[in-house]
Amino acid sequence: MIFNRSKFVWPVVILFCIVLTSCSTTNQYSKDNSSRQKLTTRPIRTASQNNSKNKNNHKNGITCYLIPKCFTSKGEKDSSGDNDDETYSDQQKLEDALELCEESQRLWEKGSIDQAIEALDQSYNLILNVQTDSKKPELLQEVDDLRYLIAKRIVEIYTSRTRRKLGTSVAIPLVMNSYVSREIKLFQTGERKFFIEAYKRSGKYRPYIISEIKKAGLPEELSWLPLIESGFRVRALSRARALGLWQFIASTGYRFGLKRDQWIDERMDMIASTKAATEYLKALHELFGDWTTALAAYNCGEFNVLHAIRSQHINYLDNFWDLYPRLPLETARYVPRFLAVLHIINNPKKFGFDLPLPDPPLRFETVKINKQVSLQDLAKKVGISYSLLKDLNPELRYGVTPNYPYEIKIPTGTSNLILAHIDEVPRWKPKYAYRYRGYVRHRVRKGETLAKLARRYGTSIRRIKALNKIRNPRRLRVGQVLKIPVGKKRYRVARRSKTRYRGKKVSYRIKRGDTLWKLAKTFNVSVKEIKRINGLKSNKLTPGQVIKIYKN
Repeated sequence: MIFNRSKFVWPVVILFCIVLTSCSTTNQYSKDNSSRQKLTTRPIRTASQNNSKNKNNHKNGITCYLIPKCFTSKGEKDSSGDNDDETYSDQQKLEDALELCEESQRLWEKGSIDQAIEALDQSYNLILNVQTDSKKPELLQEVDDLRYLIAKRIVEIYTSRTRRKLGTSVAIPLVMNSYVSREIKLFQTGERKFFIEAYKRSGKYRPYIISEIKKAGLPEELSWLPLIESGFRVRALSRARALGLWQFIASTGYRFGLKRDQWIDERMDMIASTKAATEYLKALHELFGDWTTALAAYNCGEFNVLHAIRSQHINYLDNFWDLYPRLPLETARYVPRFLAVLHIINNPKKFGFDLPLPDPPLRFETVKINKQVSLQDLAKKVGISYSLLKDLNPELRYGVTPNYPYEIKIPTGTSNLILAHIDEVPRWKPKYAYRYRGYVRHRVRKGETLAKLARRYGTSIRRIKALNKIRNPRRLRVGQVLKIPVGKKRYRVARRSKTRYRGKKVSYRIKRGDTLWKLAKTFNVSVKEIKRINGLKSNKLTPGQVIKIYKN
């Protein structure tokens, strides 16, 4: 791995110095949080106090009055060797590094961004030469505090420079390397059919996605992200339970305002999920500063990317490719896979693709429905396509509007027709309306099915499915907790039956040489039953111990 340590390639990912230092010294911060305040409020020596000493030290237009002659810009000893390193104490280095940070702030405020970055680079080189060890906890704390301050300034300066030069929309670099080439080859061979079908489906959604992305000031190329996320399928569900075009997991969807209740799941709503995705992508780009790293964080979460950066034994991070070997396999493939899509879309002939015409975009308007109706009943009454109505409203989990006022998407030009006939559409009623007298909780064990549970608790599969909102009964997970509907009378019988044993109850005093296996054989019961009746956790028996046995 090659790391570029150029002073002018300080990406916003230096922000992770914040995380690195804060995580590595969490306990120290909690014990003495006042040290940072003390450090950053130390009086700063002015330039006039140093001019006579460093009058002729200049570099790239910055007065380097803070860097002693015995050090170069990389913190190494000058060849002249007039001064000794020992005369320049670690504490003095930290004080000078802090002054450079303050000088950088002043330069930035004047608009001298490159010089401000140069000052921070000099400051960072100074703290790299501070000798820290466990014997100097206060010095180590000050070094960490300075790293925090430098990282914070770098983020502010770099972000302002990026916005000034490029605005809020920064193009995604179209890199071609061995990782990207490998993903292109997969699309050309084993995943060719998937790519072509996803490209065709993209026509339904991309026009709307592009309009929202442009409003947010993001690169238009991001409109192709759903191709690798979901294949442009609004109901796509991953193994990690991520759902929809943009593959939000429930917690991330909640963070960005996606509603999820008994009736709707806005992760499948093109409008709501696209808005959430643009907000999330924008936030990630502001955090990481480059699109490749931001996309990696979109796939596996920003904290996983932060962890990968923290594990690097290097002080600078230039881009995503520095992180590539440290990321989870799926995330490491994610960015090259997206870049492969962009390469193919930009030049399909070059990569052997004859792409079909995309599907026509969905045209719709919205209308508020104030009662709970079935989309099928609505389509039938008004005379519009039920299939189209379902495609426009995939967020409706059961094809039914919620039991509260809700805006549904309808084909363009049909709002007046629907409003005129909505009173004639029957109010939706569930096919199976159960009044549950009660339920028990059951943790699913290996080999159990809904049919077995229904027989065991004297209920039906349909009732269990309805109470737990189960669509696919084959997707039960070991450890999953289900609510099992039962009548109170039946439940009491079931509970009593657990403690009812056949045979005559006897008390037996353990003798030397007795084992559970011998007792089970003597009384014609099982070892498991003896242990359960007596609450035994092991097979160990003590002479004189009295146990209960139901003799058969």
